[in-house]
Amino acid sequence: MNRMLARALCATTALASGLLISSVALAQSSGTAAVEELVVTGSRGPADLSGVIVAERDPKSRASISEEFIQRQVPGQTILQSLNLMPGVNFTNNDAFGSAGGDITIRGFDSQRVALLWDGVPLNDSGNYAIYPNQQLDSDLIERATVNLGTTDVDSPTAAAAGGTINYVTRKASDEFGVRGELAFGSNNYQRYYGTLETGAVGPWGTKAWISGLYTTNEIFTPHDAQKDAPGKIKKWQVNGRIDQDFGDIGSASLIANYNENRNNFINRVNLTQFNQRSLPVYNDSCIPALPAPGPGAQIDVCPSFVGVNINPSNTGNLRGLSSWNLSDNLILTVDPSFQYTLANGGGSAVFAETDAQLRGNTASPGVDLNGDGDLLDRVTLYRPNTTNTRRYGVTSSLIWKFADTQSVRLAYTYDKAKHRQTGDVGFVDREGNPENVFAGKDGQGEQVLLPDGTNLRRRDRASVAELNQVALEYRGRFMEERLLLNVGVRAPFFKRELNNFCYQQNTFDAFCTTQVGTPIPGTDDGTGRPLVTFPQSALNSNAANRYGNPREWTLKYDDVLPNVGVSYDFTDDLTVFASYAETLSAPRTDDLYDRVLVDPGPEKAQAYDLGVRYQTSQFMAAASVWYNQFSNRIERVFDEQAGIAFSSNVGDVKLQGFDGQVGWQPTEYLSAYASFSYVDSEIQDDIPGSTSSPVPIPTKGKSLYETPKTQGAVRVTFDPIESVSLGVQGKFVGDRWSNLTNTEKFPGYTLWDLDARWKLDKFGMEGTYLQANVTNLFDERYLGDMVTNLTGNGQAQPGYRRTFILTLHAEF
Repeated sequence: MNRMLARALCATTALASGLLISSVALAQSSGTAAVEELVVTGSRGPADLSGVIVAERDPKSRASISEEFIQRQVPGQTILQSLNLMPGVNFTNNDAFGSAGGDITIRGFDSQRVALLWDGVPLNDSGNYAIYPNQQLDSDLIERATVNLGTTDVDSPTAAAAGGTINYVTRKASDEFGVRGELAFGSNNYQRYYGTLETGAVGPWGTKAWISGLYTTNEIFTPHDAQKDAPGKIKKWQVNGRIDQDFGDIGSASLIANYNENRNNFINRVNLTQFNQRSLPVYNDSCIPALPAPGPGAQIDVCPSFVGVNINPSNTGNLRGLSSWNLSDNLILTVDPSFQYTLANGGGSAVFAETDAQLRGNTASPGVDLNGDGDLLDRVTLYRPNTTNTRRYGVTSSLIWKFADTQSVRLAYTYDKAKHRQTGDVGFVDREGNPENVFAGKDGQGEQVLLPDGTNLRRRDRASVAELNQVALEYRGRFMEERLLLNVGVRAPFFKRELNNFCYQQNTFDAFCTTQVGTPIPGTDDGTGRPLVTFPQSALNSNAANRYGNPREWTLKYDDVLPNVGVSYDFTDDLTVFASYAETLSAPRTDDLYDRVLVDPGPEKAQAYDLGVRYQTSQFMAAASVWYNQFSNRIERVFDEQAGIAFSSNVGDVKLQGFDGQVGWQPTEYLSAYASFSYVDSEIQDDIPGSTSSPVPIPTKGKSLYETPKTQGAVRVTFDPIESVSLGVQGKFVGDRWSNLTNTEKFPGYTLWDLDARWKLDKFGMEGTYLQANVTNLFDERYLGDMVTNLTGNGQAQPGYRRTFILTLHAEF
């Protein structure tokens, strides 16, 4: 019996479901899917054990989960939380439901250095590379999710992936007509209403489609030992749709659409002292704006730390196409176009005196009557967010030539252009202190605060274009009776940022938007040969902070050639060893470049080495790898205290090394177990140099990266005691994490346990219907999650969510 046939027969007798699932489900784009499919045709496809561990075939460190596991988690949960049991991955969720955000690290790289892809489309913010977990596709619509640990695929459409990639894949439309729905209720007045309509194959061409809607809401959880209930709510609604068309031997195409709206109040962060003292403050739930009253007395608004302006509204949407075309028997063309839209901000407010210099501009006017009482004596609260509006266009394409049964060559091209508008248009608040419009005075949204010089009051005003042109070449082949897999590729990204700042820049996030002409400060340079400037004192900009860079426009380019090599050898049908080497690049973020002093810190780069082994059968799977990463030119914020200037700088190299391992065992059809463990050792190679005015270096040499647990691990056990009942319990251990780069403060580690139980109602004549109960943070652990870190000072973190109960009714017809 030849080896290929033996693999196929083994697959057909496996206990685990999904053994013959196509590798298309694992790939990040149509091009990568087609290449992987060509080379492994006929061999055993990716098996999975209860969906929590999936057999991998690529010669690199990769881990995946399937929908079987995803749907056992809290329904509607962000996909990043479902990845949290994977080796090397640590996600800290800001609430139990996946609607409040969070942060993810992979092998010591934070979220801004990890690329998040959805059907191969990049989702990181085009400006600062941030990942927004609460804006992801509903979990019921996700077929599979894959993490490349420390590496990218050769056609990865990103300029940010120094630390690896995450890609999740949308569920395909069904061949049969059907309706799928869920109702869920839980702690913190959690409510979820979800439904999907499947058309089945319709029309003369057998077109398939689905359309889906979702609405969730919950109140903010109360932190442990808080003096009062936490005010605020979280609301989310989402609409999705997909159309799949098969053209037979010609090819296939899909069109996928998504629109998502979030209306969130923030959860107050705390420092370590507050956490240890069990003093966890919450935002104030009321505001007392002064009633407009003309006369000699001044009105002063009193709205400290008001929850109504500490919000995170977002409107996001995207349209994606996936297509693969057979130009001949051995030539395939794939084209995946996309469009994305974002409108979002992070809230904020400020109290303005009606005679503030910024309100007067370059006119002789004494000020602006903000509250309409006929005088200029008052101090008035205004809603003052930083709003980002992005329109992003992209396409990922591949031309694949299969010149032998087990060999192919691919030429790939990626285009990604994001028009990124960042404004801080100020708006008004109502009589309760809430914003009249969550996007303030943004053009086309709320009422603007108009000034005597004809402009409107703004916090910042800048426009940028991020453009990526990337070409890649990849060879993939199998040799030695298909036991040896060789994958050799190279990608060449050509990345450009066009930047335009229309205001005087104060720091990375704040500007002084005025028609006044600033007074030059002798002996200074804003990086363009012009001196920094100062303005008449303003309530918002005083003392040493009253220094600004001039409005400017400039263009920066970052190009590189990045090899990507992997090799694996199958000693048996079950035992494989692999090794890989990849180079990655992360261009500076927009926020690294918009600053008081113009600097170009250059790109971050990484060289990633992996050596691993896999043992994969129908009942037992194990994978382990040792890895080393040389991370160069890490960009951090550096503060020059004497000059009062913060700027971005390359602070040196970082070496990371570690071990990842995971194992899954399914001894019977009714019992399965999983465990993972990771060890990360990071070391900063140099002290951060001092500045001209503050020459003492920051002592970071030999220190570890912040936010990265040295050890972490996870376990899960699934048990089906009877045919209609299934139980699951899982735990995640996270070690201590430094909160700064000088390693003077450490946040404690923690362990979280979750429980899930499902009762199928088939025997009552309701096939496809079940009740599912989820309990998260089962033992009500006190812990600190999503962190805000510093170079030298103390950090803050999100207090962890409390024990939470969710009950879901799932029905299919």
